[in-house]
Amino acid sequence: MQENLKDILSNLSTDVDQETLLLYLQGKLSAEQQHEVEKKMIDSQFSNDAVEGLQSFRDQQRLQLLVDQLKKDLKQKTTRKIAYREKRKIKLDSWVIITIVLILVLVVISYFIIHKYTASL
Repeated sequence: MQENLKDILSNLSTDVDQETLLLYLQGKLSAEQQHEVEKKMIDSQFSNDAVEGLQSFRDQQRLQLLVDQLKKDLKQKTTRKIAYREKRKIKLDSWVIITIVLILVLVVISYFIIHKYTASL
C-alpha cells in the first residue's frame, strides 16, 4: 500500500507539506511564510476546514503527538485489513489447476463417447 495514504495531513494540500502545516498551526513560521501557506491553501475548502479544525486544539504543541498517534492507528488498521484480505484470497497451486483441467477433459471425452455409443444403438 502506498505510504502517502497512511499520512493523515498529506492529503490536505498538495502544495503544503505536513511539517510546514504543523509549524503554521503552532505559529512558528514567519509572517511571509504564513502568507505563502495561506496563499497555497486558499483554493481548497477542505484544507481550510481542516486547518480551522486543527487550530481549535488548545495545546498546539501536542498537535504533532496527536498526528503521530492518528498515523499509527491508521497504519495499524490498514495493516489488519490487508492481512485479512490476504488470508481470504483463494490460493490455487498449479497441481490443483492441472487436476481441474484433467477432470474437465475426461468429462468432455466421456460425453462424446457416451453420445457416440447411444447414437449407434
